[in-house]
Amino acid sequence: MDAPIAWIPYCGIAPVPVELAERWNIDPLLILSLIALMLLWWRWGSENPFQRRMLLAAIALLAILFVSPFCALTSALFSARAVHHIALTTLVAPLLALALPVRPIPGGWGIWTGVHAVTFWLWHVPAAYEAALSNHGIYWAMQSTLLLTGLALWRAVRAAPVTGGIAALLATMVQMGLLGALLTFSTAPFYAPHYLAPLSWGLTPLEDQQLAGLIMWAPGAGLYLAAALSLLGRWLAREQAAA
Repeated sequence: MDAPIAWIPYCGIAPVPVELAERWNIDPLLILSLIALMLLWWRWGSENPFQRRMLLAAIALLAILFVSPFCALTSALFSARAVHHIALTTLVAPLLALALPVRPIPGGWGIWTGVHAVTFWLWHVPAAYEAALSNHGIYWAMQSTLLLTGLALWRAVRAAPVTGGIAALLATMVQMGLLGALLTFSTAPFYAPHYLAPLSWGLTPLEDQQLAGLIMWAPGAGLYLAAALSLLGRWLAREQAAA
């Protein structure tokens, strides 16, 4: 692997365990953006109590991901970054989709399944990932495109026929599982920003990367499977009730 260099990502330098609890991200622009999002939606958004709860849950998760010490942990561990990206695309994105009305979006489920998959894979190409951890603008491009394409996918799933929604979720499950398997069975670490920091956490860089793969492969892909089964179950219940 290449010689390690000093990486200073948006969430700060990689912490050691004893520092983590103190590593809150108090970026005023980020915090004001989260507050503004909540206030704007509360003033001009839906008055539906369920949709408001979904938005508040999404904002709370965004705060955990970007404000809490978990943000700093992603600078140290690629496995934490995997959790971060999975939470962004399989928790925050569907919560935001539930906070919005069900409407067809341009392109439909097929297009957005492909766009989201390509986006997810591209940001896990080592060169792209390393660029994101060395430039704040590229970092936010990574985070925003993962979230927005994930949101588009979940909105398309909600608006699609049941078969289309299930197909989109299963296809996304497969691509997530493939990336997870690639990382799990890798024999060398791919990501230079995580060549050294995992050692402070009791992991080699390769073990950290393989753990990230397992996280994507099992819980990451499993969330899409659970959503697909939920869609199928509701559809079968409606069919049975109509029979």
